[in-house]
Amino acid sequence: MSDSSDVQKRSPNSNLLLAIITLIVVACVVAFVLLKPSDEPESRTEVTKPIKEQPIMELKPLNEPDIIEPDIIEPEEPTVIEQPAELEVPAQRIVEPEPEVATLPALNDSDTVVVAKIDEYLSDSVMSLLVTDDVIRRGVVFIDNLAQGKVAKKHNPVIKPQESFSVSEGDILTIDPNSYERYTPYVKVFTSMSAAQVVRLYEEYKPLINDAYTEIGYGDDEFKQTLNDAIDLLLDTPEPEGALPLLRDSVTYQYAFSEWEQLPAAQKQLLRMGPENMKKVKGALRNIKAQLESN
Repeated sequence: MSDSSDVQKRSPNSNLLLAIITLIVVACVVAFVLLKPSDEPESRTEVTKPIKEQPIMELKPLNEPDIIEPDIIEPEEPTVIEQPAELEVPAQRIVEPEPEVATLPALNDSDTVVVAKIDEYLSDSVMSLLVTDDVIRRGVVFIDNLAQGKVAKKHNPVIKPQESFSVSEGDILTIDPNSYERYTPYVKVFTSMSAAQVVRLYEEYKPLINDAYTEIGYGDDEFKQTLNDAIDLLLDTPEPEGALPLLRDSVTYQYAFSEWEQLPAAQKQLLRMGPENMKKVKGALRNIKAQLESN
């Protein structure tokens, strides 16, 4: 009886204990179930915020310079394209002389064009000294004679001086210094143009000059050498110190010293211009010679 009573006494306590344990387990399960969903959103919000901030870390602005860079390169392309256009200008300048040569008149009809061209460089007073008929033929024959030491008076490209040759009579017969002045205007004809202008004029009308030179029996393109020979001969003219004694020979005069009298006629003509005029002429000839050699 004691045993059964003990069992009956323990049974309610055991049931109560079991109920409490069951409630604790159920509470844990409920807490686990309820807490797990609430944790997940919190963890998701914490994860999604950085994810949203990463696009805001301006990856797009970093890409914007990549988009702008082609725009910066595009203006450079026209500058590269413009350079060939600028390089075409010298090519046009090189081609320019060709139409000028093609439009040259015939030798017989060249006086008007040549005189007009020379008139661009010389003053009216200087132009009045030039012989303006058959200009190219006249100049070619005159220079060809100079190269041989001769003066072709019939083909002189300038008119004769109006003043006559004069001498100073004293113990020694010499050239009057005033006689040199009559050549000064002719020296201006020669020195009014620069060496570059003279050579440019020569190059421009070179075909007609060569035509005129072949007419008197020379080969084509031989005139340049003849021109150089004429310049060298005049540059070789001696430059005396002081007055040159003269001898009267009937109506003409000769140099008293044989070394002067035996000079070629072209060099004696240069001596008659006087020392100052000779220096100017020689200076111009040296410049022309240098310009011819550089071409």
